[in-house]
Amino acid sequence: MARIAGVDLPKGKRIVVGLTYIYGVGLSTSQTILTKLGIDESIKTDDLSDGEVNQIRKVIDDGYNVEGELRSQLSMNIKRLMDLGCYRGLRHRKGLPVRGQRTSTNARTRKGPRRTAVKKKGGVAKK
Repeated sequence: MARIAGVDLPKGKRIVVGLTYIYGVGLSTSQTILTKLGIDESIKTDDLSDGEVNQIRKVIDDGYNVEGELRSQLSMNIKRLMDLGCYRGLRHRKGLPVRGQRTSTNARTRKGPRRTAVKKKGGVAKK
């Protein structure tokens, strides 16, 4: 089993797809890495030699931000926006959509499940 950037690549998949299991490596990045190294995209992850795995690992470590490093970088960018107090930062802080989507309907992914208003029964409290 090939392990690159702290991720076990799935068995039985083509290497071009298997590399996309690494956070920060998509299909086009995976294709770029493999063409740079001259590795065939149709090879299964099981069939990679140790030398090829080491080459892929070296290219990813040297040239790309992946996994924990990328996650921390993204969270720092969001934290910076929130500290600045800019519009996008305020939207992040309130948990609302950031990129101009409508919020009167939809936006349930960011806003969470609906909270219905609770009406009190009766009118005036008696003493």
